Amino acid sequence: MTIGVLAVQGAFIEHEQMLVKLGIPCIEIGKKEDLSGIDGIILPGGESTVQGQLLEKLDMKEPLRAMIKNGLPVLATCAGLILLAENIGEKEAPHLGTMPVTVRRNAYGRQLSSFMTTADVKGIEDYPMVFIRAPYITDVKNTDDTNMADTDSVTILSEVDGHIVAAQYQNQIGLAFHPEMTDDTRIHQYFIELVQSCH
Repeated sequence: MTIGVLAVQGAFIEHEQMLVKLGIPCIEIGKKEDLSGIDGIILPGGESTVQGQLLEKLDMKEPLRAMIKNGLPVLATCAGLILLAENIGEKEAPHLGTMPVTVRRNAYGRQLSSFMTTADVKGIEDYPMVFIRAPYITDVKNTDDTNMADTDSVTILSEVDGHIVAAQYQNQIGLAFHPEMTDDTRIHQYFIELVQSCH
């Protein structure tokens, strides 16, 4: 099993360090050719607009979108969540747009641009969450809203102060916070188990 870590911009090294801790082989994804042979991918935090532009420029956007739509497991943190979102609050065009959620960028504003808290993430108790100029999810598409099948529902994994900060849609996990900025490997372990279940 090999996990790719998108390495065009942002906090990718910290994700690699988490995977090394767990004994999981990983490669940096910096060009289209790197996408072949990976079993899962991590989209790190950073600057989503820059990441989206680089994916386009490096001709990786469409191949990556197709792989995710075809079931490639993905763990997306902060800017990565914005890349996945079908809708971005400020009328910005979606980047990959594979996850049926709406996100609000820099949702906590300047005063709370960076903070830490602890909350449960479905099945993981007391997880330390680091938020850095974080988005949150304002809306999810669910079977209640449309004629979608149950497998097309978005599962809310965690809320903080009434805001959705973690969700899962099929093999896509989107987080508003940075698990790679902690010593707690449980979310990366959850992702690895998801990847293993797909094989």
